[in-house]
Amino acid sequence: MNDMIALIPSLDPTKALLDVVDSLKKEGIRSLVINDGSSETYDEIFDQLTDGTILLKHESNKGKGRALKTGMEYIDTHFKDTIIVCVDGDGQHLPEDVLNCAEAARENKDHLILGVRNFDKDNVPFKSYYGNKITETIFHLFTGVHITDTQTGLRAFHQDLIKEFLSVEGERYEYEMDQLLYCVRKKIPFKEVEIRTVYEGNNECSHFHALRDSFLIYRQILKFTASSVLSFFLDLSLFELFSGFLGDVVFANVSARIFSGLFNYGMNRNMIFKDEEDQPRTILKYFFLAVMILIVNTIVLSVLVDHLGLPKLLCKVFTELLMFLVSWYMQKNYVFVQRRA
Repeated sequence: MNDMIALIPSLDPTKALLDVVDSLKKEGIRSLVINDGSSETYDEIFDQLTDGTILLKHESNKGKGRALKTGMEYIDTHFKDTIIVCVDGDGQHLPEDVLNCAEAARENKDHLILGVRNFDKDNVPFKSYYGNKITETIFHLFTGVHITDTQTGLRAFHQDLIKEFLSVEGERYEYEMDQLLYCVRKKIPFKEVEIRTVYEGNNECSHFHALRDSFLIYRQILKFTASSVLSFFLDLSLFELFSGFLGDVVFANVSARIFSGLFNYGMNRNMIFKDEEDQPRTILKYFFLAVMILIVNTIVLSVLVDHLGLPKLLCKVFTELLMFLVSWYMQKNYVFVQRRA
């Protein structure tokens, strides 16, 4: 296992960190520990790390995401053709599971390997079970990708993916969720490896991040909503302006829609989906989508009102909401889809 290294971020660790590093060494796994700004009282623990352990230090706390990036930068500079396994330093990841994830990464060098816990077992604490189920459901809903354990800290990948993961946003705990979302956008495949997890003290020391992680998932659609609302008000304002000056309702409506559409396109491309594809191509796809949504919108509204006799206002709200979701999904997966370099 000389081609594999365990990357362990650590802040104010207990002696469990020493046990983790020792147990990994017995399996032939070298550890790279990042002291993420721990206070001086914890120096005695870091000083006891097994010989051969690489220890890097942040002078102040910079967050788990930055600690992982610091470790990846070091590995990319000093190692070649290496498997990296990110491991928590609290003893919840067993050495055999670390090895299994490393082996999966070796066999699937273009994948992110996730060591996933089985949350249906009886020993899983209540908050861990429901926290994961909530986040899992929201992640699947908004990405179309099913991941059993979105909050796992045991992840493995080949060194070739380091540059990809260094570009992921996030410096603290949000980095791990952003990494998953980045992989979805860049079409980096996942592979799950079931692991066992040790819940010390019913997992009382763990942090429940369901709300935070869920927000990280659907913040993109929240930004998309804001972009759509701003575009709507811009469209309305321009319509009033053009119709007042020109007196031609049709021309004013078309002109306002063109300007508001370009504004919406620019916002979505640069600030939400962060698209890197050739701009003329995405403009054409965006225009085609806008035309198709307008046609479908009109047909659906006509069927609901004219053929089914439902209230106009209710049908309008329903149709606009439906088209909003369709537009978001199509822009994310068709117009501004990102490809790996």
